[in-house]
Amino acid sequence: MAKRTFQAVLLAAVVISIPHLAQAQGEPRAAPKPKPPEAPAKLPKVGADKTKGLDFLFGALKAAPDDISAKHVEARIWAIWLQTPSDTVALLMARSKAAMDAKQNEVALKLLDSVIKLRPDYVEAWNRRATIYYLQNDYGRSLADIQQVLLREPRHFGALAGLGMIMQDLGEEKRALDAFRRALEVNPHLDKVPELVKTLTEKVEGRDI
Repeated sequence: MAKRTFQAVLLAAVVISIPHLAQAQGEPRAAPKPKPPEAPAKLPKVGADKTKGLDFLFGALKAAPDDISAKHVEARIWAIWLQTPSDTVALLMARSKAAMDAKQNEVALKLLDSVIKLRPDYVEAWNRRATIYYLQNDYGRSLADIQQVLLREPRHFGALAGLGMIMQDLGEEKRALDAFRRALEVNPHLDKVPELVKTLTEKVEGRDI
């Protein structure tokens, strides 16, 4: 039920945000955009049983006693999400990351388009493409890709945090707060998100919506 409810909220957010997209995309920014949470550069090796492994790790993430322990668990979750049995997909993902790091976002997008055509069930291709669209202020496409991520993995704290960032940029503070809170339910140790929740809670819940 919670999964369906949040998917419905996401779909509503996409529809409601569309009138604001053109204005938001054209606005110059004084500072670089913050990135949604992403996988660390070095990932541990993980087993092949994704479902059982993820369920255990998400439980461990919530129970982690401190941020250092949580980061170890978080890295294992990212490693499972990035796992693929396809050497072609692994190569395309590695090249897309290199292109992103080199600020060659259009190249990265083409590579990710190829991954999604090959493996539409591969969550991290959708998530990485959503991040690029977000950084380009293309919120409509980013939201559409976030929807695809959350349909496949509703616990994806990176996509949930990214959704919150987009909603915040669009002035949809209540929806931003909902997304950030959902991200923290899954991963209480996300960087900067607790501060965003505190600030938005004071703004949103201190007035009528």
